Amino acid sequence: MARPAPARRGTDLAPGVAHEPKPSTGRTLSIKLLLKIVVSAAVLVAIFVLLPWADVRTAVARLSPLVWLGVLGGFIAGHRLGVVKWRRLVNAGRASLRSADAVRCYAAGLFANLCLPSIIGGDVLRAALATRATGRAEATVLGSVADRVIDIFGLAVLLAAGGFLTRDLLPDLGSAFIGVGMLVGVLGAMIVLPLVVRTPIRRWPRKLRRPIGRALVALRYLSRDRGVAVLALTISLTMQSGFVLLNWWIGVSIGIDVPVSAWFFAWPLAKLAGLLPVGINGLGVRDATLGALLVPLGVPMASGVVASLVWQSVLICGGLLGGLYWWAASRRRGLPVAVNRRLAVASGNDNG
Repeated sequence: MARPAPARRGTDLAPGVAHEPKPSTGRTLSIKLLLKIVVSAAVLVAIFVLLPWADVRTAVARLSPLVWLGVLGGFIAGHRLGVVKWRRLVNAGRASLRSADAVRCYAAGLFANLCLPSIIGGDVLRAALATRATGRAEATVLGSVADRVIDIFGLAVLLAAGGFLTRDLLPDLGSAFIGVGMLVGVLGAMIVLPLVVRTPIRRWPRKLRRPIGRALVALRYLSRDRGVAVLALTISLTMQSGFVLLNWWIGVSIGIDVPVSAWFFAWPLAKLAGLLPVGINGLGVRDATLGALLVPLGVPMASGVVASLVWQSVLICGGLLGGLYWWAASRRRGLPVAVNRRLAVASGNDNG
């Protein structure tokens, strides 16, 4: 007599109950993307409905085209430093990524940030192109993850320094809030980081296993070459500080009169808020956050939002220039420009 086939673990259902089909990955990604678009659109609509248009027009009219072009030039120069940082991290894994290829891949990532719902998608694209150029997938992926981890840590450092320098500029309640927030952040990092490092990957929710696992591997990867890690952090702090100063320049040009130290607190915090997976690349969320953070310093909400949107226009133009460079460099080298569909699906999975 034939033995009954063993039941598969986790699939046993009561008799007569049909298996419910799981939603396809593509449909899930489409729903997530739609929700992010709705959130960004809703925040932008709320901003422009609530803001006084007279203040918005006044702030926009004060912006000089030469200032905007200067900020764009500074943005490009900052990301040229970013290319150096990313290439050093990738080559720490003996990928032998050439400088010209690094610029081409990095430019493609900047362009992808405009097309994909998160900056993580841009990281995936540049890592994939670097893998194609070097044949070292592990080195390019770990280098890209390490690059993102270092940038977030650099933002946290600038945020802490800016909060410390800005505490005397705010009312008593705001100063106390910053002090308590910094204390909670330090204590939270001291408690959470050891737990993250020591917790086995299998105990994490399935959705978090991949990003946490990659981040932990990247940290071990950096610990083996501390010289490269220190250099990368130094470049990251220089690059992010330059972006803060560029935003301060935008603010001064449209009439925002606050100390530069306030920008070292408000801009990193707004950028970190923009990294939350609730909108399209932080659009709307980052702008509202920056405007709200500058209000206690006597800055009209409209001026802060306009400053952030001006920076957003620089990001868009810089991304388009990156895409143009990628296209031109790829044609010159005879390489395909089209992105593999599997890569797009993978980047969408990472964004979740």
